[in-house]
Amino acid sequence: MQIGVYSLGDRTPDPLTGRSPTDHERLLNTARIAEHAEAAGFDVFAVGEHHATTYAVSAPAVLLGYLAARTNRIRLSTATALITTNDPVRLAEDYTTVQHLCGGRLDLMLGRGIYGPVYSWFGRNADDSRRLAAENYRLLRRLWDEDTVDWSGEFRTPLRGFTAMPRPLAGRPPFVWHASVSSEKTAELAAAHGDGFFANHIMWPWQHTARLVRTFRERYAAHGHGNAEQAVVGLGGHAFVRPRSQDAVREFRPYFDNAPLYGHGPSLEEHMEMTPMTVGSPQQVIDAVLGYREYAGDYSRQLFLIDHAGLPVSTVLEQLDILGAEVLPVLRRELAGSPPPA
Repeated sequence: MQIGVYSLGDRTPDPLTGRSPTDHERLLNTARIAEHAEAAGFDVFAVGEHHATTYAVSAPAVLLGYLAARTNRIRLSTATALITTNDPVRLAEDYTTVQHLCGGRLDLMLGRGIYGPVYSWFGRNADDSRRLAAENYRLLRRLWDEDTVDWSGEFRTPLRGFTAMPRPLAGRPPFVWHASVSSEKTAELAAAHGDGFFANHIMWPWQHTARLVRTFRERYAAHGHGNAEQAVVGLGGHAFVRPRSQDAVREFRPYFDNAPLYGHGPSLEEHMEMTPMTVGSPQQVIDAVLGYREYAGDYSRQLFLIDHAGLPVSTVLEQLDILGAEVLPVLRRELAGSPPPA
């Protein structure tokens, strides 16, 4: 089991001060969080791609390249990169470049995105989302797997005798995860290619995640990649931890109430009851994660959203220290038999 953290790079105002970080502050603090996560013992750091003004990270490959030089052990990943609006040639070359710079400790998590205006900004139509994802990913795989590619498709100009450079490190492309908030089509795309499937797992009831994972496992086996238990599954999650659960709830409440992802709706207590979000003590986080296997089966990667909703960077670093010291050792011991990603 790999255990890590991910950042969306949002610039949400701190509800206690009303201040939003500048782009400069947010980018450097995101790098600081990644370095601290490595020092705290986490296995993975992932960062998302967004193009709205409320986010600072629009070019995750650039940030991951920077982190490749500033970290030594932790695995780097996107969370996610947009397969629909990015050119597959650009994806292939950007991420193999990062793969070389970090010595191979790179994964690529892909998604269709949930913010409709992005499509028109990149000359695409949101109605084509699923077909774009399928076609672009087929081309991306060929660019990595074949030295010379001839290609003609629906959404981009043809390629004739094209070689994406640099070639994947040691002939092995980055491992690919397909991330989904709600789409079984994404689970099918991951299963068809024998890739990993990452369920967002922070905004919906556990039954929703269970259905997505079950679909992916069944389709993975149907495509002949192995049995359902061998399918590579990752889960998201959101944890906020303090030594005492009452303190965690009290401190996190104003940030939850202001969070772009799930604020301004059900109360914090209602959201925790309905979804896998855990705000409490280290033992409560441990119990929650161990319980995920009851409906997801043995899975390979657990990532926590760690810095959303305007949390000060000092608080985020404290969270990493507590989780690293009190949660990671127990989870590693209890989940020692869980499969690593292929």
